[in-house]
Amino acid sequence: MTTSTRESIDKATWDRLADAALEVRENAYAPYSDFPVGAAILCDDGTVVRGCNMENAAIGDTICAERTAIGQAVSRGQRSFRALAVATDLAPPGAPCGSCRQVLSEFCDALPILLVNPDGGREFVELTDLLPRSFNRAAAGDRLGASPNQSD
Repeated sequence: MTTSTRESIDKATWDRLADAALEVRENAYAPYSDFPVGAAILCDDGTVVRGCNMENAAIGDTICAERTAIGQAVSRGQRSFRALAVATDLAPPGAPCGSCRQVLSEFCDALPILLVNPDGGREFVELTDLLPRSFNRAAAGDRLGASPNQSD
């Protein structure tokens, strides 16, 4: 599992993540909620992977921006992440939902998250503050089987 801190990421990288999240937010498919969200996750190797929310008439089939980004990163072979930016149009900027927090905790013990909005709002939070005592592979020990880094 990866552990990172806000201070371990330089300002230029945070700005790049914020810009990527705001930009991909424009691609969101949100005809039901009119609530577009963008996310950009920084992988350990410096790659930035973006995702936006994609709604569906069957609301339970909606996919959040954060899970879209991490799913794309995992499909590219990434398993270690250093930071995340999430863009909403809320003031103050909105945080990831509970499902996204749980998915992120599968890969990160601690993850600094920058919440942004198009009006320049910025707020830093930590995944451990959003999801204390998370249930993940580390918490479950070997009971869940293969390592999360194991390829299929």
